Amino acid sequence: MAQTVFIDGAAGTTGLEILERLEGRPEFDLVRLSDAERKDAECRKTALNYADFAILCLPDDAAREAVALIDDSSDTRIIDASTAHRNAPGWIYGFPELVGPKAVAGAKRVANPGCYPTGFLALIAPLVRADLLPRDWPYSVHAVSGYSGGGKAMVERFEQDGDIAFRAYGLSLEHKHLAEMQRQAGLTYPPVFSPAVVPAFRGMLVEIPLPIGAMRSAANPEDLRSELARYYVNAELVTIHEDVPEELLLRSDAPASDRLDLWVLSDAAGNASRLLARFDNLGKGASGAAIQSLNLMAGCPELAGLKL
Repeated sequence: MAQTVFIDGAAGTTGLEILERLEGRPEFDLVRLSDAERKDAECRKTALNYADFAILCLPDDAAREAVALIDDSSDTRIIDASTAHRNAPGWIYGFPELVGPKAVAGAKRVANPGCYPTGFLALIAPLVRADLLPRDWPYSVHAVSGYSGGGKAMVERFEQDGDIAFRAYGLSLEHKHLAEMQRQAGLTYPPVFSPAVVPAFRGMLVEIPLPIGAMRSAANPEDLRSELARYYVNAELVTIHEDVPEELLLRSDAPASDRLDLWVLSDAAGNASRLLARFDNLGKGASGAAIQSLNLMAGCPELAGLKL
C-alpha cells in the first residue's frame, strides 16, 4: 500500500524539485491541494494530519505554523526544509551521513540541513569528532551559491537584472546558518561566514581555509583526507577526491544532482590546507536531502528517486 505525502509549499523551488524526484514512484501517493485550498488553514490542517509524511517547504514562521496545525495524536511524520527546527529539541538533523541512517529512519520529526551547512559540516564535523581538528578554532567559511537558493524573489532578480555578476551578503556577520554550523559540528565558536551568490541557477562551492602551521592541534592534510575517506567509505552520495584540480567550476547550465564532492587541498609542505565541498544547493542542499530522509523514514532504498 502506498504511503501518502503532502508537500506544504509545493509551488516553491524546493517543493517543485521534490515533486520531480517523486514522479513515477508508486510507493508514494501525493496529497494535492488546489490554489484556493492551499490558502485555507482548515484544508491545510486536514492534509497535514491525514498524510503519512508532511514535507514543509515554507518560510520559517509558516513552517512553525504548519507544525502547530498537526495534532498531538497524529501519526504524521514531518520533514522540515526550513531553518525553523534545525536546532530544536525533539528534531533529528536530517543528514544521515552525520547522524546515522537509523536515527533518520526512526524519527518522527526531521529538520533538513541548510545548504551552506551541508558543505561545512560534511568537511568539518568528521574531522573534529576524530580530534584531527580543534573544536575551539575560529573557523572561516567562504561560499558561493546559485541564485535559486534565495527563493522566488532572488530568482526573479537575477533573471531580470543581467548586470549582477556577484552578490556578497551577510555583511552584518549575522546569518541564520551560524547556530546550525556551530552546534552540529560541536564548535566553541560560530564560524566567520562569508556567503555570496553568483549568476548560476544551481550549484554551491563551500571552502574552509586552514592555516595548519599556525593551529595548535591539527593533523596534516593527508591525514585529514584519509579520515574523510574512511568516514564516508559507505556513503554512496559522497566522493572524496584524490586529485588536485586546476580549478573548480559552477556552470550556469548544470543539471540537478544529489551528490556531494569533497576535496582536501594543501601546499607542498602541508602547512596550509583548503577544504572544499561542491554540490547542488537544490539537491543535497535541499530537495535531494529531503527525499533521502523520506526514503529512510518510509523504509525505501535510500537513493531511490535521487539525481545521481
